[in-house]
Amino acid sequence: MKRKLIKKASTTLLLLFMVNGQINAEDLKDIYQLALLNDPTFKAAEASFRAGKEYKIQGRAGLLPSLNLSGSTGWNEYRLEEQLLDEYNSNNHSVSLQQPVFRLDRWFQFRQGKALTESASAEFAYQQQELLIRVSTSYFNVLNAMDSLNASKAEEEAIGRQRDQAKKRFEVGLASITEVQDTQAAYDLSVVRRIIGESQLDSAKESLSAIIGGVLPLLSPLSKDYVTPPPNPIDRESWVKLALANNFQLKASRLSTTAAKNNARASGSAHLPKIDIVGRATRSSSRQGKFGGFIQNPLYDLESDNRQYQIQVSLPLFAGGAISSSRRQAYAQYDRSKEQSLFTERSVIREVRSNHFNVQTQSANVTARRQALKSSESALEATKIGFEVGTRNVVDLLQSERGLYAAQRDYAKSRYDYIISVLRLKSSVGSLNPNDLFEISSKME
Repeated sequence: MKRKLIKKASTTLLLLFMVNGQINAEDLKDIYQLALLNDPTFKAAEASFRAGKEYKIQGRAGLLPSLNLSGSTGWNEYRLEEQLLDEYNSNNHSVSLQQPVFRLDRWFQFRQGKALTESASAEFAYQQQELLIRVSTSYFNVLNAMDSLNASKAEEEAIGRQRDQAKKRFEVGLASITEVQDTQAAYDLSVVRRIIGESQLDSAKESLSAIIGGVLPLLSPLSKDYVTPPPNPIDRESWVKLALANNFQLKASRLSTTAAKNNARASGSAHLPKIDIVGRATRSSSRQGKFGGFIQNPLYDLESDNRQYQIQVSLPLFAGGAISSSRRQAYAQYDRSKEQSLFTERSVIREVRSNHFNVQTQSANVTARRQALKSSESALEATKIGFEVGTRNVVDLLQSERGLYAAQRDYAKSRYDYIISVLRLKSSVGSLNPNDLFEISSKME
């Protein structure tokens, strides 16, 4: 009696734990928030973005005035034939202000820095979308592995019962040894599938844990009534136009080309004259002895002030070919950047068309898998009835059971594949954002 009470209490506590765990389960948006804080790949991208923002500031600095302050102090000794005649200290202070007037190279460098900063911003936006994709893919990989493992466990239990029944039927002479062997072989294969499923689940959990940087919490499953419509608009070329205008990878590539172009122009303008306005103020002072050294004579101060206002013009005449070489190199890099941008554009077009096709395919696949699951359930019920009345054998029953659990795995996977394909399509046109994950989370149990 005492054992029964303890067992009952333990069962109650377990149920309470499961209920509370379900209530406290983390959905997709919660996991995404954890990834924002802990994913090292995203953190590295964020640091690159912060570094990239400085290009514009650095380029602009070349167009602004520069102010410099310098100073020095020293001790001086005047000797004649090793005889000290005079010794004193001197001080110098200088302030200079320089304003570029005509610096075409710096203007292009400013435009280059601006383009590089904008490119870094576009690249960071792309990395933000990639985080959404990685989190979603890893999240649904875990759910898919869990569904697959649950199906494998149910299959193992069902075939185990068939094996046990076959053994009992054989013992009373109602079944052949072949039936026992068939069920045993099917059971052994189900054990293998369950072990593989456990390994796949562990691997999927580890992948998601690496992103969030901690122990994986309980995950919320996808709602059973989650709808999987085809892409809207259905026209593929409409998505291509959106991608050409908004894809962040393409934006970053085009801006990098703009930066390379301005760098080439800056290198080409190095042959041109440079004009600056320069103002400089200098103050010098010393405590020097008068006629014969400060030892014999009283100290006095020598001070001088100097003011200079200049227009400086410089023109490179010959630099050993370095300027021309730098210009040719910069233009070659610009040509390379243009070709890379063209390659990126074609890759984006191909990716958008492929993703659009995948969404269409996965939408139809979910519908077909759902119907296949219903058909497998009906087929299993019919096979069970036939087996009981003797019109179907155990091999037919085992095949129907394997077909059902395979249909369950395929249907679950098709739903997750559909969601990922939709997210990838949105990412390829630059429209993917955290709200998409929030919407999916709202349809989780």
